[in-house]
Amino acid sequence: QVQLVESGGGLVQPGGSLRLSCTTSGFYFSSSVMRWYRQAPGKERELVASIGSTGGTTNYADSVKGRFTISRDNVKNTVYLQMNSLKPEDTAKYSCNAHGDPRWGTLWKYDYWGQGTQVTVSS
Repeated sequence: QVQLVESGGGLVQPGGSLRLSCTTSGFYFSSSVMRWYRQAPGKERELVASIGSTGGTTNYADSVKGRFTISRDNVKNTVYLQMNSLKPEDTAKYSCNAHGDPRWGTLWKYDYWGQGTQVTVSS
């Protein structure tokens, strides 16, 4: 079975740091593009960061560029999101997404999602 399990969320003060982890199983992780999304109440889901299958290509939303870093470990089948200099507007539920596409080396398209982990930035 496919599983993606996020961890590492919590309550942090502005300017603080958190590292989110997404541990996966049940699919070929090393062929998948991995992404972090977030969604705050009343707002649409936002793509925060993505990383290519080998880890060589990363992309970030402008709002987090320079503060967040996405990385992956293809041996542990885990993707991380290091979040520094956190702001109240970073408050959201953060979800891990595995994306497969034949253009990037998988046989079929797919999107797998974790349950999300809450990040709250507040004084």
